[in-house]
Amino acid sequence: MTEAKDCTRCADEEACSAKAQGTDETNEAYAERQQLMRRMCRIKHKIVVLSGKGGVGKSTVAVNLAISLASAGKQVGLLDVDIHGPSIPRLLNLEGQQATGKGGDTLLPMIYDDNLKVMSIGFLLRERDAAVIWRGPMKYGVIKQFLKDVEWGDLDYLVVDSPPGTGDEPLSVCQLIEGLEGAIIVTTPQELALLDVRKSISFCQTLKVPVLGVIENMSGFVCPNCGEVTDIFKRGGAERMAAEMGVPFLGRVPLDPALVVAGDKGMPFAVANSQTETAKTFGQVIQPILQRNIGKTETNVLNAATNTGGTRQKEDGNMRIAIPIAGGRLSAHFGHCEEFALIDVDTDTKTITAQESSPAPDHQPGLLPKWLSEHGANVIIAGGMGSRAKDLFAAQNIEVIVGAPVDDAETIAKAYLDGTLSVGSNICDH
Repeated sequence: MTEAKDCTRCADEEACSAKAQGTDETNEAYAERQQLMRRMCRIKHKIVVLSGKGGVGKSTVAVNLAISLASAGKQVGLLDVDIHGPSIPRLLNLEGQQATGKGGDTLLPMIYDDNLKVMSIGFLLRERDAAVIWRGPMKYGVIKQFLKDVEWGDLDYLVVDSPPGTGDEPLSVCQLIEGLEGAIIVTTPQELALLDVRKSISFCQTLKVPVLGVIENMSGFVCPNCGEVTDIFKRGGAERMAAEMGVPFLGRVPLDPALVVAGDKGMPFAVANSQTETAKTFGQVIQPILQRNIGKTETNVLNAATNTGGTRQKEDGNMRIAIPIAGGRLSAHFGHCEEFALIDVDTDTKTITAQESSPAPDHQPGLLPKWLSEHGANVIIAGGMGSRAKDLFAAQNIEVIVGAPVDDAETIAKAYLDGTLSVGSNICDH
């Protein structure tokens, strides 16, 4: 797409809100809004990464999401709007870089590699340790400048790393970006962090910003010597909270010392440590966002970036759903079912194309994920499932949906296709 010089000649003139000047809108404000829309309309998907509390690894998630997308061949922009504590320059080893301009009102982003562009307030400061002492209107102004004046060009994704809480910066992003895809919310498992995350979810709901999902970061410490995982901050709190508030739970990312080292060195973990279990887990928890909420053409790009294997969802939109059945209806626990309903669907037309049943194999620990993978399943919809089993399914690139209602397989599959499947809490987590 070539950037339009004049919104009056835009091909999408009927739908674009910048086509006409508002009744009470000044000429200057109208020109600024058109400039912002010209930038944003060249970006397919805009995602904001939020957290209710600081120190939960939100910026690390944002960086690894952006770098993984870029490594998979997508054109990505990463915007750091944490005005008072920008960390993106450090995480990408771009500290000391200074943003430059082109023309009177154009800022050039930092080029991290061929597929990733980056902008942060850190690139506008003369000294790394300089404090930014600004009130709300000034912060709003610089965020607007980042969106309308930075020459982002044609992007597949813009990932916005917002500071913790529900203050000026996330509010500005949500108000300025029309057509915001949604928010990814990062938390740690302990209740203190979850209290603030609930506020972030309410913030999104008030502003009508879709919550794409919650990630439980630092979910267990991975011992660098033996690989044993110790639950320092408890485990599972984010999943329970997400179920209570009716938002998707994306999964857990363990705390790995190598991730801390990579961040301090400015080496994105998803690339520098792509073969580690933590990197693979990160790719797996992000994948449902790409597959279900953002668009079929970008599915599983993170799997490609982290070498975790490819999806079995075909380019024509075909998918296979596995549903554990007992007595003709969904089984409360997938491991205790009598058979699996294997339902082939077309996600383009949202129709069921074929259906078969297969007796469940003899129950053996760790067998079902591999068995269902061999049967071509992309998604398993269950009533309940333990966290270890979820990890095993994720390793086979099978998406897991728990808390589904007890109903027949066809009804469940149709609800999933229509986006009306109502899921509750995980009714069996052992």
